[in-house]
Amino acid sequence: MNVQIYASKKNFDVQKAERFFKERRAQVQAVDLKKHKLGLRELQLFARAAGGAYQLVDRASTAALSHPVAHTDQEEIILGYLLEKPEFLRTPIVRDGQRVVIGEDPAGWQRLLDGQ
Repeated sequence: MNVQIYASKKNFDVQKAERFFKERRAQVQAVDLKKHKLGLRELQLFARAAGGAYQLVDRASTAALSHPVAHTDQEEIILGYLLEKPEFLRTPIVRDGQRVVIGEDPAGWQRLLDGQ
């Protein structure tokens, strides 16, 4: 198991994810989106897990809401914006191989640990 937590800033939800895995003694690799540039295939994997690229946009962020990324529903345009500005992503993004959980979802995180 190689769990990765993608985040651009340490918000409350990211801290919850880190604490969740630490309490269960699971090894986690933190991926800082400011340093690690996402690739298109990686972002497409996240979009499939979220139910579409539109679901990846952080609607709680005023920066994202003031940007055109929050006001379009075309997948390729959203993915292009998110490649340029990963801080608009809803975090945490927790990944174990091809399995991905977007946002705060302890039940989904547990499924990753259980191998489901």
